[in-house]
Amino acid sequence: MQIKPYASHHRDAIVRLSLRAWTPVFDSIQSSMDTDVYQAFYPDNNWRVKQQKAVENVCAASDTNVWVAIEDDATVGFIAVKLHSEDSMGEIYMVAVEPDWQGHGIGTALMEFALTWMKEAGMSIAMVDTGGDPGHAPARHTYEKVGFGLLPIARYF
Repeated sequence: MQIKPYASHHRDAIVRLSLRAWTPVFDSIQSSMDTDVYQAFYPDNNWRVKQQKAVENVCAASDTNVWVAIEDDATVGFIAVKLHSEDSMGEIYMVAVEPDWQGHGIGTALMEFALTWMKEAGMSIAMVDTGGDPGHAPARHTYEKVGFGLLPIARYF
């Protein structure tokens, strides 16, 4: 597996793998949240439309660095990082791995790559946000495996 800088020809593959990877996550969110609150965030269960736009925006953003994981000439994952120089903090803004390739260390490799890059860019702290629902458990496992610690915070709706 190789990690390469994002190029515009990767966009469609990133969008497809992200939507596939996040389908079980959004199913979990929907079953974990109050129905009215979920509907307020995702009317008509339109999370795919919102997430596609979010991925496209991240790939085009000038303040975001994006890399792709390539295996057998296929895009199998990606990671997006933002630097907050004023806080010396790097933020893993978005990460996804193609479901057929999950469990093969690609997410961990992307995270480790991004953490090394942030450190080399002068960041002294790294941050990643994720959900506390069961669908995000694999993501939390990966983040903890590479050294992230949980900040106890609660957000209520």
